[in-house]
Amino acid sequence: MALIVQKYGGTSVGSPDRIRNVAKRIAKFRAQGHQVVVVVSAMSGETNRLIALAREIQASPDPRELDVMVSTGEQVTIALLAMALKEIGIKAKSYTGSQVRVLTDSAFTKARIVSIDEEKMRADLDSGHVVVVAGFQGVDMDGNITTLGRGGSDTTGVALAAALKADECQIYTDVDGVYTTDPRIVPKARRLKSITFEEMLEMASLGSKVLQIRSVEFAGKYKVKLRVLSSFEEEGEGTLITFEEEGKMEQPIISGIAFNRDEAKITVRGVPDKPGIAYQILGPVADANIEVDMIIQNVGAEGATDFSFTVHKNDFDKAMGILRGGQSHLEAREVLGDDRIAKVSVVGVGMRSHVGVASQMFRTLAEEGINIQMISTSEIKISVVIDEKYLELAVRVLHKAFQLDQEV
Repeated sequence: MALIVQKYGGTSVGSPDRIRNVAKRIAKFRAQGHQVVVVVSAMSGETNRLIALAREIQASPDPRELDVMVSTGEQVTIALLAMALKEIGIKAKSYTGSQVRVLTDSAFTKARIVSIDEEKMRADLDSGHVVVVAGFQGVDMDGNITTLGRGGSDTTGVALAAALKADECQIYTDVDGVYTTDPRIVPKARRLKSITFEEMLEMASLGSKVLQIRSVEFAGKYKVKLRVLSSFEEEGEGTLITFEEEGKMEQPIISGIAFNRDEAKITVRGVPDKPGIAYQILGPVADANIEVDMIIQNVGAEGATDFSFTVHKNDFDKAMGILRGGQSHLEAREVLGDDRIAKVSVVGVGMRSHVGVASQMFRTLAEEGINIQMISTSEIKISVVIDEKYLELAVRVLHKAFQLDQEV
């Protein structure tokens, strides 16, 4: 008998019929003697509907009240799934994030989990119940409802698995695993049987939508065995997220091509080239809870420098307002913005033992006339910022150049 945490996304529970199908799948695990904790998202489209409704009342909804509102989406789903389980004779009990006591900080709409009280869940599991928990939400020390940000249900699932020391955390989505890249762009993209936590963390951070980055961070930190599966297929092993030492001795050089359309570039031109200028630029941005990704500083003539960085598109206008408001204080010549960029990355732990990956990537893009605006590297990834209109072409040619369409 194993303790399994399963997470089902919005499309998996998008209708009463799909919720009933999820209940049948859970029943099979219970029939095998497993204890099951289930984390669910809101029904597909529901969170967007609630946000749009809030914006009809307030153009920029108050974060605390928005969390109160959008958290109701998951509350509907947990009740429906518990009902569906009871309808087929499976004992079940539903809990909101605050009832389980997923304790978070007070960063509304972007809260981080501090601790989880697993006592209620363990008692229910021991009495033969399936425990159904609302993903994406928690409660702060003052009793305020909080949400974990988009994709936060993945984080809830992995965090519960860590707290319960589950044997496996299964993430059910509308795809049957992790692919070398998006099959909608490259039809020959392959499903990976396994991928390391390091690679998955890079893929998630670079725009792969299969798993939310914080869930991968949790899984790696607490050694949670993680598997991505399709909620629409009865069979299939999906993709196992492994620790590198569990993998093959010889990893492929590149495991995947990731991309992100959701970034924008900001350039602060002509600021004094002096100690502390980077902090003066990025400090106010960080204080506004805006995450910065790629950063480049180019020293120009006459003691001046240009400073470029990328942010999420949702934060672009806010960041531009902050920097233009502080332009005179920074002694900057101008502040420029571009929200028509995309980031493309090659990812693979095999890069550690192979040279020439960067040169092959740059040559492949150059042969297609694709200009590189920014470059960022780590031990297992190389990312470039390019014009958004070249994104799909870049992904296709890189996928072919690194022979990712071939079985290994």
